[in-house]
Amino acid sequence: MNTYSDKVMDHFQNPRNVGEVENADGVGEVGNPTCGDMMRISIRVKENRIDEIKFKTLGCGAAIATSSMTTELAKGKTIDEAMQITRASVAEALDGLPPEKMHCSNLAADGLHAAINDYRKKHGAGE
Repeated sequence: MNTYSDKVMDHFQNPRNVGEVENADGVGEVGNPTCGDMMRISIRVKENRIDEIKFKTLGCGAAIATSSMTTELAKGKTIDEAMQITRASVAEALDGLPPEKMHCSNLAADGLHAAINDYRKKHGAGE
């Protein structure tokens, strides 16, 4: 019955970086009307690196797990490196997702990119 990897279950049961970054430098909010998942990712940037990142997700176990993994992958990365995090890289880091749950990982990467784009808007597009 359990089609999720141990990593997915771990990140679902013990999600990392839950919450909201206070006075965030960038915030990304994304949602998937099809499944009802909603995701909010907030970041603090120091010296062009993601210094702090947190998420709030309303959704299924896969949505929570992918949010958690996305924040883990992005933490400490430069803005440009974090923009390279994709739906596929999130799923791969979780040892795969069932095909019907891939849209969840897409949402987490989109939320991260939206937060970075928000940061760039607020702080000028320069590197």
